[in-house]
Amino acid sequence: MSLYERCMKVMPPIAKRATTMGVIKGEGCYLTDEDGRKVLDFASGVAVCNIGHNHPKVVKAAKEQIDSLIHGGHNVVYYESYVKLAERLVELSGGDTMVYFSNSGAEANEGAVKLAKYVTQRPAVIAFRGSFHGRTLGAISLTSSNSAYRKNYEGLLPSVYFTEYPNLYRTPYKKEPGKCPHEYMDHLEQLFETLIDPYSVAAIIMEPIQGEGGYIVPPVDFVQYIRKVCDKYGIMLIFDEIQTGMGRTGKLFAYENFGVRPDIFTLAKSIASGFPLSAVVGRKKYMEKWPAGAHGGTFGGNPVACAAGLATLDVLINDGMLDNAVKAGNYMKKKLGDLQKKYPSVIGDVRGIGLMLAMEMIHEDTSPDAQLAAKLKEKSLEKGLLLLLCGTYHNVIRFIAPTIVTEKEIDFALDILDELLAEELHK
Repeated sequence: MSLYERCMKVMPPIAKRATTMGVIKGEGCYLTDEDGRKVLDFASGVAVCNIGHNHPKVVKAAKEQIDSLIHGGHNVVYYESYVKLAERLVELSGGDTMVYFSNSGAEANEGAVKLAKYVTQRPAVIAFRGSFHGRTLGAISLTSSNSAYRKNYEGLLPSVYFTEYPNLYRTPYKKEPGKCPHEYMDHLEQLFETLIDPYSVAAIIMEPIQGEGGYIVPPVDFVQYIRKVCDKYGIMLIFDEIQTGMGRTGKLFAYENFGVRPDIFTLAKSIASGFPLSAVVGRKKYMEKWPAGAHGGTFGGNPVACAAGLATLDVLINDGMLDNAVKAGNYMKKKLGDLQKKYPSVIGDVRGIGLMLAMEMIHEDTSPDAQLAAKLKEKSLEKGLLLLLCGTYHNVIRFIAPTIVTEKEIDFALDILDELLAEELHK
């Protein structure tokens, strides 16, 4: 009996996931399944293993930490890896920030919203259509990438409002090169005029690049506009960097691609290369107004996870992985563009920054083709390539290769897709 079959006997259907693959080992860009087959992993555990599986530096740091302290309780005592990782994150985020550790991305996003509400003493939060901020009740209140995530849980966090996120590939508005259609800005202004006074808004929470919503990159001028709106009304700008952070876009933090600094940002997923850890990083002037007791948790900032986080930063910054994410990302995006030119009737768009890349599968009338995307994902795995889908209509194939990926491995992946697309279109 496979791991999948055993799992389904003892876990609810909600534990059913993107594949039925059981794994026994991870190393670098590869997973080994329970039959001993090596699979090239372009899912990276959903953007968790940004420096690959079981990086030797992470393994060494974690083992050394386990030998000295597994848990101290960050509500109780102070320990080296916890303080040192916070010091590094402050240094890398401008020096005028402070850090609070939690366990998951959803928990960090809830913490960020709580911080904004606490400091501003305002009730409302604005999020974006197509957003994904996690699975807790608070986080799904801010999420609108898929109604399935909210079904039967309604009666969520009050005073949450949604505005449009500019998806220029599918925009109904007139486009001008290098400019965001003004209707996206108008929508937010209309929200302020008709539904919520801007001085009642604590925060605008935004993914610098939408992840689950379809790997959508917003125009730079739109992100800068949101910053100006926040400054004008005293609203805190929260960037959810759960998926985009820690080198995924070739920058340590994705906000660096837009020339915009948030007031608060959140990290999780790849921060500790697979150990549960997340962080709320906020401007010091706001964090200092968040007193003891206003937020907390037992396991946040686990010593082993923080040691792994320090090793992860070391690899990203000192071993050249940020540079490789840019180089490999540019190479892969060009190759994906070549595929689009070869198969224009089914690949509608290729987009992304660094190694956060995607291609959108379409019918001939450009409507979303989820069936083709699912088929390509399934057939790719049969040929030794693990991929994931995203997007509201599940028609976007996302490529989340580790930052250690080589051009040879990218060629292997895209040759598989080329072959599958040729087979599909010549049936």
